[in-house]
Amino acid sequence: MFDQVTMKLNVDPLILGALKEDITSEDVSTNAVMPHAQMGEVDLICKEDGIICGLQVFARVFELLDDHMNIEFFVQDGDEVKKGQLMAKVHGDIRTLLCGERTALNYLQRMSGIATYTHSVAALLTGTKTKLLDTRKTSPNNRIFEKYSVRIGGGNNHRYNLTDGVMLKDNHIGAAGGVKQAIQKAKEYAPFVRKIEVEVENLDMVRDAVEAGADIIMLDNMSHEDMAAAMAIIDGKAEVEVSGNVTKENIARLTDLGVNFISSGALTHSAPILDISLKNLHPVE
Repeated sequence: MFDQVTMKLNVDPLILGALKEDITSEDVSTNAVMPHAQMGEVDLICKEDGIICGLQVFARVFELLDDHMNIEFFVQDGDEVKKGQLMAKVHGDIRTLLCGERTALNYLQRMSGIATYTHSVAALLTGTKTKLLDTRKTSPNNRIFEKYSVRIGGGNNHRYNLTDGVMLKDNHIGAAGGVKQAIQKAKEYAPFVRKIEVEVENLDMVRDAVEAGADIIMLDNMSHEDMAAAMAIIDGKAEVEVSGNVTKENIARLTDLGVNFISSGALTHSAPILDISLKNLHPVE
């Protein structure tokens, strides 16, 4: 759950931007059929099995439109939900319910989809010491929501943004003139509290990373045979991350390597939404 400071400083402006995108000046359809205030109630229903996530954001959409809204939740983030399950009842001005419906559901469906997919991938690492990580391959302006969803689904967050940590990728290495040079420059520049991670693509680069004292070595798009050889070269001198087109369909092939981390951009960029609807809207006294 987002704390009050995070909500006001970082979440509210993004939700308001989404609402402004959907309502340029007025909701013409709603104003046409509902010219005056009328209290109403609508059901939040799950239409497929999954992990629910984003209920606080869902509620905040309506609260920013009308602080008199009332939502009665019957589930909480991280719960397994079933097709047909009633998850909440939303009470308030029908005009607000109609104006906020799509934006609220967009967040809830997307966040629940990521949590559901992450949960299914994380389950494949059960019994290993390997942690599942996300990446920065997120939707623009939605990273705070998507990385939260990964955590709810049982995954872990890699760095949040470029300020969070040092990760020397292929183009950084090319710009510096090599693995050793890139790591040395990073050590000279970055604060001592920052770990230095370097991305490598072959065994020569692995050796250079070990000799230069990298804290974390990322094995990127390497064959299983080469990754096993890399683990022998590293031999505990650095933490090891594996990356490169990792999905639910192929992650099992990596579990025998004994690496510390496996990162997967698919957790955020390829997770399908969870189908959720607001149904049975009706007036109440």
